[in-house]
Order: sequence, then C-alpha cells, then structure tokens
Amino acid sequence: MTHQNDNSRNPKVWFITGASRGFGRVWADAALKRGDKVAATARKLESIADLKEKYGDNVLTLALDVTNAEQAKATVEQAYAHFGRLDIVLNNAGYSLVGTIEEASADDVRTMYETNIFGTLAVIQAALPLLRKQGGGHILGTSSNLGHVTLPVIGYYCSSKWAFEAIHESLAAEVKDFGIKVTIIEPGAYATEFGSQDSLKFATGMDIYEDFKTQFFGRLRGLERGDPEATPQALFQVVDAENPPLRFNLGSHNLQWTRSAYEERLALWEKWDAVSISAQGEAK
Repeated sequence: MTHQNDNSRNPKVWFITGASRGFGRVWADAALKRGDKVAATARKLESIADLKEKYGDNVLTLALDVTNAEQAKATVEQAYAHFGRLDIVLNNAGYSLVGTIEEASADDVRTMYETNIFGTLAVIQAALPLLRKQGGGHILGTSSNLGHVTLPVIGYYCSSKWAFEAIHESLAAEVKDFGIKVTIIEPGAYATEFGSQDSLKFATGMDIYEDFKTQFFGRLRGLERGDPEATPQALFQVVDAENPPLRFNLGSHNLQWTRSAYEERLALWEKWDAVSISAQGEAK
C-alpha cells in the first residue's frame, strides 16, 4: 500500500503562508496535486488566483500580510472554519535583508523581523488553540541552514533564522503533550525566486564595503543550487511520518557545512574551557 493511496483516502489540510512563489508555491501545488486540501495565502490574492482555477474546491485562496496579526488570526480561523480542520500549518513567508551590520538601519532590521519572526508568531499563536481543539496537528516553518551558520552581508537575515530556530525548538517542547508536532525545514541554496528583487531588501550601501560585497556576491553566484521541484516528495515523507523530525535539512550540502561549524565551535569552547571554569567561583 503506497503513501499515495493512503493519502487519497485521508487528504491532509494545509495552511501555507507565502504561497505565491518559491517553496510556498511549489509545496502548495504539489500538495494539491497529490489530493490534499490547501488554504494558500499571499499578500496579493491575484498572485495565487490560478491555484483556484486549477484545483477548485480543494484550495482556498486568501490574502494575508503576516505582519498584520489581526489579519493572520482571522485568516487562520477562516481556513479552519472552511475545511473543518488544519493538519499542517506551514510558515513560509519571509525575505532577506542585504547589508552589512554597519549599513542596515534599525528600521530595516525591525521591518524584516516583522515578517520573518513576528509574522510567523502571529500565525502560530492563531493556530495553536485550533490545533489543541482538534487534538493535534503539525506546525512547520521554513528556516534555512543559515539558522546554524552565518554569512556576512546577510547577517541580519541569519539572525532572524537563529531566532526562528530557537522559537520553534521551545514551541516543540511546549506543545508536545497536546499532540502537536513541530518541524523546522532547513533548505540550503535553491534556485527559487528567493534571490529576486521581491524577496530581497537592500540596506543603503557604504562605499567602504563595496569591494567586500562584490567578492561576496561573486562567491554566492558560484554556489550549486538545488531544484525546488525536487523537494515535495521529501517534504511529504516528513509530514506523513508518525514521528517527524524537529529539524530537517533540505538539500545535500547542509550537513557538511553545519557539522564543520559545530566542530569549530566545540574546539574553540574546549580550548578556552579552563579559563571558563576558572570563572565559576565557589559553589554558593
């Protein structure tokens, strides 16, 4: 008996933010193709209107700006009322701020966090009472391997993903007893629209960093990028698993990079451990 046959009898109901492009679009389309039902949301309703034409009653398309917490609550509740339940709540909306730590203004950073962190929280906090009421569910969030490692020039974006990781890890422990599962999806470099002007905001540049940024973007362009269309089956294995992982690497390069970063951190902590221990003092 295949997953496909099981799924055709028991379709899952998804709520997806950022469904207009990138992974959100690929996953919404793939879930609908396999017979699941999807509440697809995007800031501009017209950007997802074709899903309705293609999949009819299996899809509910809703306008949602995740930075509007009241709209997030109303939209999650509307999707729940429409389908009668929500099995998977997938936060995918987000963008990257491009700029060195010195260049980006506090307002630039705050605005990015409104989407990447507070928007995600608005959806999670709206969904939790409904998931508890129905006796379970699965919260997924699109993070990045940059939730464990960092790059210059997009350091603030990395910081939002480190915060994203911590929030979801705490959440997983807090909601486990309610039958609610949590998975952090951590993609590596993919050929999505994430690098497009719509998914990037640029801080005002300073001349002193121009050479550094030119070299950085040159290296970035040389990265091998995965195919987003190759990801749905892996994601389905995660959401169909009885015990899905808290963290899931998407792509083939993440583990090597993350392992190397953690080995370096551990070596550094161990090198300074005697000094660290000396700062403990006497037990009180």
